[in-house]
Amino acid sequence: MNGLYDEFRIAVHSVWNRRWLALAVAWGLCLMGWLVVALIPNSYESKARISVEMQSILSDKVGVDSRERKKNMERVQETLASTINLEKVVRGTALNESVASDRELAGKVEMLRKSIQIKSEKDNLFEIIATSSASNLSDAENAVLARDIVQKMIDIFVEENLSGDRDETSQTIKFLDAQLAQREKELQEAEQKRVQFETENLGLLPGIGSISQRMEAARAELGQIDSQLSQASASLAALNGQLSGTPSSIATPGVGGGGARAQLAQAQSTLASARARGWTDSHPDIISMKNEIAALRVQAGKEPAGGGGYRTPNPAYSSLQSMRAERQASVAALQARKNALQADMAQLASKQTLEPGIAAEMSRINRDHDVLKEQYNKLLTDREQIKLRGQVESETDSLKFRVIDPPSSPRSPAAPNRPLLLALVLFVGIGGGVGTAFAMGHLQTSYPTAAKLEKASGLPVIGSVSQVLTNAQRTMRGRKLRMFYGTSGALFAVFGMLMIVEFIQRGMVA
Repeated sequence: MNGLYDEFRIAVHSVWNRRWLALAVAWGLCLMGWLVVALIPNSYESKARISVEMQSILSDKVGVDSRERKKNMERVQETLASTINLEKVVRGTALNESVASDRELAGKVEMLRKSIQIKSEKDNLFEIIATSSASNLSDAENAVLARDIVQKMIDIFVEENLSGDRDETSQTIKFLDAQLAQREKELQEAEQKRVQFETENLGLLPGIGSISQRMEAARAELGQIDSQLSQASASLAALNGQLSGTPSSIATPGVGGGGARAQLAQAQSTLASARARGWTDSHPDIISMKNEIAALRVQAGKEPAGGGGYRTPNPAYSSLQSMRAERQASVAALQARKNALQADMAQLASKQTLEPGIAAEMSRINRDHDVLKEQYNKLLTDREQIKLRGQVESETDSLKFRVIDPPSSPRSPAAPNRPLLLALVLFVGIGGGVGTAFAMGHLQTSYPTAAKLEKASGLPVIGSVSQVLTNAQRTMRGRKLRMFYGTSGALFAVFGMLMIVEFIQRGMVA
């Protein structure tokens, strides 16, 4: 412990012996440091807090979603410090007085970008902070400028959220109206194109009445006609067989009048009836009747006049002939229908090769029409929803702004903390002076005590002689000591004066 105490005494003695050096260094460091602190401009800071309350009564009904509002608020917060908005701040404050060119305006904008902060404390609470430290303005003018900047930012914040949303809604509706008019025109053209294509290719398009369906229907009908024709032909063949075994007339005894002649007359009547029904001379029955009439004529020529029995027409034969005529007409009609169906199927088969291409083109036309119609309906729905939403926002206050803390008027600079810096400079100056004196004491080869000399030389030191001063030397030392104390006091007096000046300046700003 004694060793430490001795070392401390030696250090203090070394510094005290070089006290003028320490005082000079302290004065130099303090003067230089205080000059630097004096050159630092004061920066005045103004703050304001605003609250944004979002109404959500109609949010679920008309799409005014609070989450979307929150996103819009975040977007406005991010874009509030944009170049355009900062130019508005410059034009609306005292900064515009020192702007003479676009270059100077850009410089002011960059300065504001660094001195403005926008903080979100909660979901609906924002804090705007602005600092001003313009060198060409006084402290009072900087304080007023900081407050004006914050007020202008609040005005822009409100404007961006109120009028900004309404302008965006109006522009959106105009854009949707233009898109709807264009889509409506395209939809009408697509509908006209589809109608014209359907008219030009009727019967070749898929759906009811298409070639495929008509071919299937024709095949089904042709199958039915083949079945009916087979049945009719079989029935006609059976009837012809029955007719060939049935006599055309029967003899009636005891009645005069010539049998061959009567049969000839009956045969001629039957031939006339058959021709009346439309039978031609190439018809087998007509040919048979002609042959029968020719034979009867021969018989009638050989028959004596007025002699022989009388033969009457066979009613069964006549009935069978009528039935045969009906069956032949049915067979002919079925055959004609079959021929017509076959001709139609051949024509449809020739057109069926065109059906896939026409069907594909029709599908493409329908697809384009459906897409245009879907887009039109979607745009129409969006426009009505945005229009209703804009009306809700304009007629009801979906957003309410409330200034919780108005822009503050700073009375003291936010930076720098000049009293603290002045005191720190004084402390550094004194410390630098003491440190310099202490270092110089270690650099010089002097020994303040006998123990130091004994330790350095390695030889025993018998004793030491104290310094003896005369009266004149004591008087001179006292005078120098008073000068030292006065100079040291002057250093603290300058520090005190600087502190007083600082607080006087703050009072002038307030």
